[in-house]
Amino acid sequence: MGALDFVVPLFVPGHRPDRFGKAAASGTDAVIIDLEDAVPPDAKAGARDALTADLAIPVMVRVNGMGTPWHAEDLVAVARLRPAAAVLPKAEDPAILDAVAATLGPAIPIVALIETARGLAAARAIAAHPAVVRIVFGSIDFCADLGCAHVREALLLARAELVLAARLAGGPAPVDGVTTGIDDEALIADDARHARGLGFSGKLAIHPRQIEAIRSGFLPDAAEIAWAKRILASGEGATAVDGAMVDEPVRIRARMILATIGSPRLL
Repeated sequence: MGALDFVVPLFVPGHRPDRFGKAAASGTDAVIIDLEDAVPPDAKAGARDALTADLAIPVMVRVNGMGTPWHAEDLVAVARLRPAAAVLPKAEDPAILDAVAATLGPAIPIVALIETARGLAAARAIAAHPAVVRIVFGSIDFCADLGCAHVREALLLARAELVLAARLAGGPAPVDGVTTGIDDEALIADDARHARGLGFSGKLAIHPRQIEAIRSGFLPDAAEIAWAKRILASGEGATAVDGAMVDEPVRIRARMILATIGSPRLL
């Protein structure tokens, strides 16, 4: 699994270095040390000073956004640290990405958070930016920006556009936003299944208890696996399986399902 080939990245507050090691040992694919929303203003400098990339798994750093008093110093600190990636909140403008990439240098890629209407409108350009290796849906902030409810119906268009933007850019599928509930494993897994069904390849976690539920939601269930095996056993050309037509596009989907079994991204 590559350094940025993650399904479940876990946020950890940057001003709580006592939690960094626990986060890395939680079973997550990557740790996102958060300098932004999780850190109060009077703790920003201390969080920046506590940054580390020495956690045995990939470390990303979410910096404070352009226009905040902490943005420039965050970028300097991240450029010095050289983590697996910098996570840029409220990505809206490729020109800002140019400026961030110039400060970080070519060795540090950008994971772009799409969290606003402007960000969604520019999602295709952002996903295609040469410094961006992944786009992520910041669904909570997006709802705050639009004044809409954080429900699937309201977010369907945005999620579909992000999947399309990533595909047009030729990059990996996007990562979905958080489920705010920590203890409802059934809801977390169902949210992950919903995201997978739309074409997402991962989901943000805000607590270690969410990790296994998210991972399970990105695995095919027994019925999907059985269906895929029947499809691939049907031979070549156009045929019928379970009363439905099967041709090569259907077989491609079946192969994709079976390829996830035993994938290191989901173990």
